[in-house]
Amino acid sequence: MTNNLHKDRIKHFTTFGQKLPHAKVYYREDWQIIYFDLAGKMFGLMSPTLSDEAIITLKGDPDSNRELRDMYPDISAGYHVNKRHWISIKLNTEQLSDQEIDAMIKQSYLLVFNNLPAPLRREFTENNW
Repeated sequence: MTNNLHKDRIKHFTTFGQKLPHAKVYYREDWQIIYFDLAGKMFGLMSPTLSDEAIITLKGDPDSNRELRDMYPDISAGYHVNKRHWISIKLNTEQLSDQEIDAMIKQSYLLVFNNLPAPLRREFTENNW
């Protein structure tokens, strides 16, 4: 995958994440990472620069995460997070389409959303869903 495609992927996933209700995706200076946030809770991390090591790290179901790691060499246990609940995907992967990774971003978002306090979930649901 060329650097332009890689750069477009970073932009695409950032934009996709920002379109999820109440989500914020921004460059977090103290961690030097693109941070996916929902109500102060992380649902993803992404490398901000182009390199062969650039990744996106997302939350997932532990059993599904294991299956994905077994199926795709470009998916590994989450980097600097709980290895059971998080996976890291190489941004230069050709094994997964943008749409497949979009679905993983949304799944990560929903896992975090479903663990928010009930009053906050209700408020979010009433205001934008």
